[in-house]
Amino acid sequence: MFISAEVAPFAKTGGLGDVAGSLPLALKAQGHDVRVVMPAYKEIEQGEIAGFRPMEGTLMVPVGGEWRPAGVFEGRLPNSDVPVYAIAEWNLFNRDRIYGYHDDAERFAFFSRAAFELMHALEWYPQILHANDWHACPAIFWLKTAGQADKRLRNIRTLLTIHNLGHQGTTSWDITNYLHIQTHSLAEEPYGMINLMARGIYHADAITTVSPTYANEIMTREGGWGLEGLLRFRENRLFGIVNGIDTDRWNPADDDRLPHHFDVNTLDQRIAVRHALQDQLGLPRWDNVPLVALISRLDYQKGLDITGEVIHRLMTHWAGEAQFVVLGSGAPEYENMFRQLEAKYGYKMRAILEYNAGLAPLIYGGSDMFLMPSRFEPCGLSQILSMRYGCLPVVRATGGLVDTVDEGVTGFKFYDYTVDAFWEALARAIYVYNVDKQRWAWMQHSAMMRDLSWTRSANKYVELYNFMLR
Repeated sequence: MFISAEVAPFAKTGGLGDVAGSLPLALKAQGHDVRVVMPAYKEIEQGEIAGFRPMEGTLMVPVGGEWRPAGVFEGRLPNSDVPVYAIAEWNLFNRDRIYGYHDDAERFAFFSRAAFELMHALEWYPQILHANDWHACPAIFWLKTAGQADKRLRNIRTLLTIHNLGHQGTTSWDITNYLHIQTHSLAEEPYGMINLMARGIYHADAITTVSPTYANEIMTREGGWGLEGLLRFRENRLFGIVNGIDTDRWNPADDDRLPHHFDVNTLDQRIAVRHALQDQLGLPRWDNVPLVALISRLDYQKGLDITGEVIHRLMTHWAGEAQFVVLGSGAPEYENMFRQLEAKYGYKMRAILEYNAGLAPLIYGGSDMFLMPSRFEPCGLSQILSMRYGCLPVVRATGGLVDTVDEGVTGFKFYDYTVDAFWEALARAIYVYNVDKQRWAWMQHSAMMRDLSWTRSANKYVELYNFMLR
C-alpha cells in the first residue's frame, strides 16, 4: 500500500506527486500488487476528475474519542489497472488547497488512520506499507504503537520515503490523543509538541530518501533540519534511491508537445525545436550562440539569490553572446529580479513568470544548457528531464544533483554556493559549446543515453522491500 498526500495527475504541488503517480506503475509492471491511497481533495469530491466512483460502504475511523465516518472514491492511475483509493471527509479535504491550513496535522492524521480501516474494508493486508513524507507518518506512528493490538496488522513492514526533510509536520501533543496513542517524547521534539516526521523516522522499519547523496546530507547539522541525530541513530536502515521519470511521456522522439522530433541519433534535427522555441518567445534565430534556460519554482531553495548576477554576466558577454529564458513563478523578489533583467536585456532574453507545463518540453528540447544552482535538492527532476532532451545541466553539487549529473560527461557542476563558482561552471559549459562541438555532441549523447527510467528505481525499491521482509 502506497500512501501519499499527492498523486499525479490527480493532486500535485511538486516531486512527491510525480513519484506517487509513477513508482506504483513501475512496481505493478514487475508483477507486484500495488494500491495507492490519497485524500479525496475538492476536485475528486466534486467530480471534477473523471474516472473516480464512490466505493460502497462507509469507513468508521476511530479518532478523537469518536467514530468519524469517511467515504472512499475508487479510481485508477492513468492507462493502468493500479487502484487509487481517495479517502473522503468533506470537512477535512474539500478545500481549495492541498496544504497550508491550521489543522493540517489533524487532516493527515485522519487520512493515515483511515488507511487501516480501508484495509479492513477491502480485506486486503499488504506486506509493505510505503509512506511518503510527514503527511503519511501518522500511519507508521499508529501502526507501530497502538496498531500492534490488531493481529491482522502486526506483520506489515513500514517504509518511509523522505522527499523533503524541511517539511516535518510539527504539531501539538494532542495529536497522540486524537490517534489514541500512548507514547514518550523524543529529544527532537519541543515540550508539548509532536514532530510527525521524527515519529516516522523513529518507528519505520526502513527509511529512504530520493538520492544517496541527500541521504548522507540529512545526517549532517547543515542538512538535517534538527533531525540529524535521529537519522544517524537509524543510519543502518537509511537508504538513498534516485527518482526516475516516465520515459514514455518524456521522449523527444515522439513527444506530442514538441513541434519536431529527434533522438540521440538525429541530434542535428534538434535545431528545428530551437527555432520553434525562439519563434514562440520572440527571440532572434541565433544558431551559433548558447541558449540557456532555467525552469524552476522561484523560491529560496532553488539558489536564485546567486542567479541574478550570473544572468547579468551572461547577458553582458562575459563569455560571449548568449540567449536566456526563464520559466517559473514564486517569490515576488525573484519574479521582480527576472522582470528587471528582461527589461534591460529583452532583445535576447525572456521571463515567463507563470506555471506553464506545456511550454517546459519545448524549452528542454530547444535550449543548450539548463541551470539548477540549488541550495539543497533532495533529488530534482528538471536536470533529469533536461538531459533526456539533450540540454546539458549546469548544477550545484548537492543532493540528487550529485548523483544524476556527471561532470564533463552529462553536464557541469560547481560546489561552493557563490556567484563566482556558479559563473565559472556556466562559462566552462559555454567554452565547450563554442570551441569543441564534437565533445558537446558526445556529452549530449551521453546524457540522453543515461538510464533515467522508473524501472531502474523500482528494481532498487523491490530489493529493499525484500530485505525488509527478510
